[in-house]
This record gives sequence, structure tokens and C-alpha cells, in this order.
Amino acid sequence: MSDPGTRSDPTALRFLIGHDLRVARERSGKTQAEAAKLLGCAQSRINALEAAKLQQQPDDVDRLLAFYGVDVAYRDRVTSLAGRADQTIWWTPFRDVLPGWFRTFVGLEGLASSAFTYEPQLLPGQLQTAEYATALLDGHLRVPPIDVPQVVQARMARQRLTDVDRPLHFRAVIEEYVLDRMVGGPSIMRAQLEHLLDLVGLDNVELHVMPVTVTVHDGLDGDFMLLDFEQAQSIGYIEYPAGALYVQEAGQVGEYRMTADRLCGSALSESDSADLIRDRIARLARVG
Repeated sequence: MSDPGTRSDPTALRFLIGHDLRVARERSGKTQAEAAKLLGCAQSRINALEAAKLQQQPDDVDRLLAFYGVDVAYRDRVTSLAGRADQTIWWTPFRDVLPGWFRTFVGLEGLASSAFTYEPQLLPGQLQTAEYATALLDGHLRVPPIDVPQVVQARMARQRLTDVDRPLHFRAVIEEYVLDRMVGGPSIMRAQLEHLLDLVGLDNVELHVMPVTVTVHDGLDGDFMLLDFEQAQSIGYIEYPAGALYVQEAGQVGEYRMTADRLCGSALSESDSADLIRDRIARLARVG
């Protein structure tokens, strides 16, 4: 993973390492008791390592993965994650306005190499302008007005689509009526759509609009996100108003990935989606 200091987050790293330790152990058929015997520790410590409640040491990670029969190349990748010494969390300036349950996601998002998201109601955070994000928080139930500027700053800081050194590869499907929801009024929405059109011109951004004529598709079960990492296994993420669910079992992640591909296939192509955005911009220009 290049440029690790930019989005350093030891808590998120522990989450990824713990996940991979548990998956590797379960695939090998080993028990936590057997793993504990290998390290000469209590079973509770193995549980804590897998649950990311303890810092995983590189030597322990390497020994456990070898015990589980993981190939050397993958062992080296996961062990390198455990060896990172930088304890600076990049989002520390925004700690006061990030809910505890959301901080893990922010850390994981910063470490991800690519992401997919299906958003039925609003534009994904990675695509938002500051003005659009501010309008979304007007009268928000869980964000006091005094915190809105810092929340928006945090959202803008999370965006990596235009990063020079390590841009996020981002694929998204949004519903057509997201383009018609006048968040903040015509002028803010027009600027947002123009920004969106700039972003879809980037090589690392793929946007598909689901037309209203497609009445039934795989996204009707709800929004979700997939995060991929260069040195760890992929995870799914489902957010609800006061928390989030992480999908970590490989089979379930695979099902969400299939859903993502099917959604992209059901939606408009990238070029047709861009044309639809241009159409909406033209409409707003006529409004004034």
C-alpha cells in the first residue's frame, strides 16, 4: 500500500488484520484454543486479536498465518500491515464530530484502494461539493448546527478521487431521481452536477445512473458499499441512522460484489449517465 502515512489509522489496520486472522483460522479448520497453544497464551488473547481489541504484533501474525496454511505472499502482506509504526490518525482534527461507530469506517475508507457504492437517495460523499453537503445537514436530527462546518470539512477531507499520489478508484450506481432532488436549491444543485460531470471524466471514477424506467433491480434491498484493499480482504459496509454493519464473510462479500456488477449492468452506461447529467445541468441553466 503506497503512501501509508497519508491516511494512517492504526484502529482500522487492527480491524483488517483481525478480520484476516479470523478468516484464515476458520478456513484452516483450526480453533482458537489451538492457536492459543501455538502462541503460548490464553484463548481470550486470540479472540482479542481477531476482534481488534489488541495490537497484533508482526511475529504473532506471521506465526498464526503460517499455522493456518496461508501462502507466504499473503502472509507477508498482512504482516506488513501489523508492522506499521505510525500511530497518527489522520482524522484526529475531526474526532469531536465523528460518531464512534463511524470512525472505523472513515479509517477503512482511507486505507481502501477501491470502492463501490449504491446510493438510492443522495449523491455519495466522495462526489459531494461542500455546498451540497452543507445543505444536506440543514436541520439534521443528529448534527447540531454548530457542528455543521466541521462535519462538512471532515467529509471533504475524506474525498480522495482527485488525489495525485493515491486516488481512490470509485464505482457507483445512483438512482435517476437523485439528480432531480434540489438539495440547497437550483444554483447549488447545478454547481454540484457540474462538479459531478468533472469527476466522471476521471479515469478512476465510474458512475452509472439507474433510470426510473428500470422499476425492479438488485438495489431494492437497500444501499451498501464494498471496500477493497491492496493488502487485506475486501469487506462490505451497510449503514443505518445510528450505526453500521460490516459484512466480512467471503461468500457474502462475493454476493454483494455480484449485486454491484448486476446493478452496473442494469443502469445506464457511463457515457449515457454523463449525458443525463448534462441534460439536468441544461435544465437548471434555463431555470436561471
